[in-house]
This record gives sequence, structure tokens and C-alpha cells, in this order.
Amino acid sequence: MDVEELIDDLIAREGGYVNHPVDRGGPTCWGITEQVARAQGYGGAMKAMPRETAAAIYRRLYWLRPGYDRVAALAPDVAAELFDTAVNMGPETATGFFQRALNALNRNGSDYADVAVDRRIGPKTLAALAAFVQVRGRSGEAVLLKALNALQGERYIALAESRPANEAFLYGWLAGRVG
Repeated sequence: MDVEELIDDLIAREGGYVNHPVDRGGPTCWGITEQVARAQGYGGAMKAMPRETAAAIYRRLYWLRPGYDRVAALAPDVAAELFDTAVNMGPETATGFFQRALNALNRNGSDYADVAVDRRIGPKTLAALAAFVQVRGRSGEAVLLKALNALQGERYIALAESRPANEAFLYGWLAGRVG
């Protein structure tokens, strides 16, 4: 699945304009919060935000900027999961989950060196992923996805536990995951 398909699927799940009363993000359109839309230069009414504007924001902020296009060259399913997590939790959180999982799966450094959990995709993180894929193959990618899903799911539950109003979103958060 390429990034355009990922974005299309995401926008289909998110739908159009929403202003849920307990959503701290405020008004959204196509899943893009008003704060993000404004920061990216959109000045119109949120209800009228063009789908293409949302798609461009997703591509720029949640795919290209964090470097998931480079991850996709090595492990496309992992890149898709990182994209989905980045949209919901931020690219830094998604990338931190990714680096933590790579470190935990390197068999105490025997497959590749630990990477700093700096929440950025750089040459060392990509080298660790390449080594992981070389050692573990396609089945390794499925295991890495399980680790990412576990970290994401735990975070969602913690958010619901720490703020009961978030329980309104928990089912959808868990159901909407890519993996």
C-alpha cells in the first residue's frame, strides 16, 4: 500500500467535519485538528477544508517529515503502522515506539546495535531496521508490528484511564489501527 492509499483509507475512517464536545483537539475536518490546519496555513472554515488540503498535511507532516517514506523502502507494513500511529499520537511518539521495539528485538545487541530513542528516523535507526529485516525476514516485520501495536494499545488505555472522557474514543482508537 502506498502513501496515497494510506491517506485515502485514513480520510475515509476520519470522515468530514467533527466537533465532539469532549475532544480536547477541538474541531476537526478529515481528521485534521484546527490547530494543525492553522499551523499549516489553512485559514478557512474547518467545515469547508478541502480534502486535498488534509491529504497534503498528512503527506507532509505524518509521512515525509518523520521519514516514514524511508522506512517503507525496507518494511512497508511497519511504515504504514508508523503513519497511523503518528496521526493519532504524533510522529515523535510513533518513532519512539519504533526505536524501543527495535532495541527490544535485537537480542541484546547480537543482531544490531541499540539505537538512541531520540524519536527521529536517522541513519542509525534505518540501519537497525535493515539489519532486523535481514536477520528476521518478512515474519520479523509481522512481529515488529505486534510490538508497535502493543505499545500503541497500552498508550490508548493509559489515556482513557488518566482522563475518563477519553473512554468515548477508546473503542474507535483501538478499532482504527492499521495493524
